Amino acid sequence: MIKRFLLPALLGAAAFAAVSAVQGHAENTSRTYRQFDQLVDVFERIRAEYVEEIDEDKVLEAAIEGMLSSLDPHSSYLGPETFRAMQVQTEGEFGGLGIEVTMKDGFVLVVAPIDDTPAARAGVKSGDLIIQIDGEPVQGLSQMQAIERMRGPAGTPIVITVLREGVEEPFEIRIVRDIIKVRSVRHKVMDDVGYIRISTFNRQTADGLRQSV
Repeated sequence: MIKRFLLPALLGAAAFAAVSAVQGHAENTSRTYRQFDQLVDVFERIRAEYVEEIDEDKVLEAAIEGMLSSLDPHSSYLGPETFRAMQVQTEGEFGGLGIEVTMKDGFVLVVAPIDDTPAARAGVKSGDLIIQIDGEPVQGLSQMQAIERMRGPAGTPIVITVLREGVEEPFEIRIVRDIIKVRSVRHKVMDDVGYIRISTFNRQTADGLRQSV
């Protein structure tokens, strides 16, 4: 008699648990979508009522970054530019000119040409200000955007317009891009002691370390 009633009771309890789980999942999903609606509403209000015109892509990227950074210290969002830069750092080589640059007054300032690269061979010097790339002004570009314009497949030409101290007029330098290898390992010997410096880790690091040793 007990067995006769036990099976229906167990089945009923299992069915109730399943229904409760489904209801709980539905409630969580509904709450999540309400929060998404709130996020969209905030975005629309910012776009319509903020005192200045906003960069919508930057606002959305900031929202994504906020979601990921709330998870743990190691999760982050890589935008297209950052991702490409990370790929270059990992690969350790890219098609380009071979110059270290920074931004100054909206122009690209050459910190130094890398030895034995297209830029060095073409006569680019430290302190040169690049004001145009292929006839297009660099003002208004970020440093990464300017770098992306100067990079390209090996063998392709590029013309940079340069301002140089001591030269009155801007002038053009034509350069043919080549494969630039990021040198991550440097070494020298001082007083019979060898020193090795690893500035970054990429695919070239292991070979560079073996050669230095």
